Amino acid sequence: RSLVVVHFWAPWAPQCAQMNEVMEALAKEHTQVTFVKLEAEAVPEVSEKYEINSVPTFLFFKNSQKVDRLDGAHAPELTKKVQRHASSTSIAPSSNDVAKEDLAVRLKKLINAAPCMLFMKGSPKEPRCGFSKQMVEILNKHGISFSSFDIFSDEEVRQGLKTYSNWPTYPQLYIAGELIGGLDIIKELEASGELDTICPKACKLEDRLKALINKAPVMLFMKGSKQVAKCGFSKQIIEIMNNTGIDYETFDILEDEEVRQGLKTYSNWPTYPQLYVKGELVGGLDIVKELKESGELLPALKGEN
Repeated sequence: RSLVVVHFWAPWAPQCAQMNEVMEALAKEHTQVTFVKLEAEAVPEVSEKYEINSVPTFLFFKNSQKVDRLDGAHAPELTKKVQRHASSTSIAPSSNDVAKEDLAVRLKKLINAAPCMLFMKGSPKEPRCGFSKQMVEILNKHGISFSSFDIFSDEEVRQGLKTYSNWPTYPQLYIAGELIGGLDIIKELEASGELDTICPKACKLEDRLKALINKAPVMLFMKGSKQVAKCGFSKQIIEIMNNTGIDYETFDILEDEEVRQGLKTYSNWPTYPQLYVKGELVGGLDIVKELKESGELLPALKGEN
């Protein structure tokens, strides 16, 4: 019945070591909580089952059921989640008020995470109810650009948003932080022709990818960022790039599923990281290593060959 916190980590990631220290401190404070470390790449089936795309990731279990998750090295957020889930039902009124306030802040951030936000059951690629499926189909049919949040992934958001927005069902569509409504409202707006006027239009994915590839003379598409690589291959390529002294920009493909999948097809290159110079694909880690060994990397990054 007690809380179990599982840390999916990797030995090559310094941010995981930091979070392990945070976890050890929390274990001393919350003796009733079980803390577990799992090396993500050593248990691929488990990582795949729980959609562990980056490290560190923390999963929270109660009564053998997953009740929450935290992606990334956020010590204050981890502390908050452990405190919240570990506390019994008889929370003191003052701390309960703080929890409510924290949730309201979080919901506001989520609602404003994109110009058009859809809170649904499942994901646009895999809707998990008929109403969510219909909503996604309408938005896609009208070429509307939207981000989504799977309310099954977070019970706190699922219940809290109903109260916050005073709307009891899902899906829920928000534009510029304002609730538009559920499926019936969207169908009415579609029928009246208003839907096209209030929702932001998606630019074609190909145009978007082209713009991203050309955003800087040297662009690296990777898992994580220059500061925090989130996979071993990305970490290695960052180290090589930093030693060249050439300026470059990065794009975190874990932050955008559309780009992550689309770029594989666009560039006909199935894996990450991917390095581009002046809009042209150079290749992945192996190619960059070969160029480095042959002395061709610097001229390639300067666009000289």
